[in-house]
Amino acid sequence: MDKAPQVRLHSTSHYFLEGLNDIGVEYLFSNFGTDHAPLIEEMARWKKDGRRYPKVLNCPHENTAMHMAAGFAMATGRGQAVMVHVDAGTANSAMAMHNARRGRLPLVLMAGKAPYTVRGELPGSRDNYVHFIQEPFDQAGIVRPYAKWEWTLPSGVMTKETLRRAHTVAHSDPMGPVYLMLPRETLTQTWDEAAMRPFPQERYGAVSAGAADAAAVAQIADKLLSARHPVMVTSYAGRKLEAPALIEEIARLAGIRVFEASPLYLNISRASPCFAGMMPAIAEADVGLLVDVDVPWIPKHTKENPQTWWAHIDVDVVKECFPIWGFASNARVQGDSLLILRQLLEALKAKTTPVFRDAVAKRMEAIKREGDERRAGLAKQAADKGKRGAINPHYLCAEISKAIGDDAIVVNEGIRNGPIVNNQIMRTKPGSSIGFAGGGLGSSSGTALGVKLARPEATVLQMVGDGGFYFGNPSSVYAVSKQHKLPIFTVLFDNSGWSAVKEATLRVYPEGDAKATNEFNALLAPDIEFTKICEAAGGYGERVDDPEAVPAAIQRCLKEVRGGRSALMHVRIPVL
Repeated sequence: MDKAPQVRLHSTSHYFLEGLNDIGVEYLFSNFGTDHAPLIEEMARWKKDGRRYPKVLNCPHENTAMHMAAGFAMATGRGQAVMVHVDAGTANSAMAMHNARRGRLPLVLMAGKAPYTVRGELPGSRDNYVHFIQEPFDQAGIVRPYAKWEWTLPSGVMTKETLRRAHTVAHSDPMGPVYLMLPRETLTQTWDEAAMRPFPQERYGAVSAGAADAAAVAQIADKLLSARHPVMVTSYAGRKLEAPALIEEIARLAGIRVFEASPLYLNISRASPCFAGMMPAIAEADVGLLVDVDVPWIPKHTKENPQTWWAHIDVDVVKECFPIWGFASNARVQGDSLLILRQLLEALKAKTTPVFRDAVAKRMEAIKREGDERRAGLAKQAADKGKRGAINPHYLCAEISKAIGDDAIVVNEGIRNGPIVNNQIMRTKPGSSIGFAGGGLGSSSGTALGVKLARPEATVLQMVGDGGFYFGNPSSVYAVSKQHKLPIFTVLFDNSGWSAVKEATLRVYPEGDAKATNEFNALLAPDIEFTKICEAAGGYGERVDDPEAVPAAIQRCLKEVRGGRSALMHVRIPVL
């Protein structure tokens, strides 16, 4: 007599944890709520049984969780998962979703949904006041402008396929965040193991951008071979760690000035003779390359040459997330810039002539002179230390550059002082400089934690203004730093307000009433003791008002960070 088939039932939450393992999630950055009770119960069961699932890092605020996932992705290229609470947690995550989309960062944001049954009809039914008030008509609408993909898990039987789909979309070029909602009743459902199919990466995985058509590359090479003043502008090519050396090799071979425009990563060693700074000078360019860049310059403030022949090489040439973009190009080549630049290098090598090499040698002499002059100008700016209560940010950053070493990673959210950070803190190694792609202030603190999690051996610095520091939910950040032993060094530029607001007003109304009355609505409370926030979580805090005290204060903070606890150096710079 045939035996009856054995039925082995498990909850959706069980298959959810298996699914996270299947897609390779290492960390679950979490801010749990009442909607997650089935998951919390299943995690406890797995832990009791000695089963492995992604490490949970509880974060007191969703902004910390999201930007930690973003920082980890920036440092590794591997997207992680974030778990938040229904519409409220989604709302707190929305600004970070904006930043992640603009940075093309793969992460899977997951939120519970308020139970939909009211009277106990199903396990997980409503049993709390908030279950009635935390159900909007369109929860996903909170983050829809920033998500590549969104869905609500309709049934436990779809759990593994859904997680694979979310992961695949997030990691397919151009990468970006996705959003998944999990109803509580669905998480409590039970299903037979036999109903759960596998969805392996080799059959359902992400799609990566590829190389370019050989004819398109040959056209770009021919233009460079005849160019007299070629330039390159890039922002995020350096997300691939091999890119900076490749860009430098091409630049040296063809005599190209390389500009970083609002750099999200280090794209070329800033000690390279071909590195031309952060403000693209393109008026004399006859041939230009735009390589992985969203906003190469500000047209209103940049003198352009209408005769320049531009090639745009980018994982996202069309910029379909930008309603209006506005930068012209003659050749548009979408793909993996690393592969395409390798093609371009080989094409140039195959076509170089003695005449071309002589022209490049002369051009490189001019480029080197320009670089020496630019660096001399920066040194002159850094020589002015400022005065007590108004330390010069150029001097501050130059002293930090001397102290931190080549292996440190600088996370730059200086905003007004961001260009100073990039210009004065010398970075040469791939991955050693991380910028800010979005418009949502408060990113650098969580990003620094995520980078430190991915690169525990590195010294990680957060460069941030007082305005951005507030937005970063610092009490949450330092609590996570302490709990998970992730020490970071925060350098806080305190000018008592939002200088970007004041400067924007002056750009639009240079002789307006706001200037005449000095009323910009940009000042914040003065004399805040920011160090106390770090100290409250066991960190080290030091306020610096005297420029002469800067070098020793930097060393003390570095000693604390390298000893295992976060440090915050609160520096008074000129007030708005």
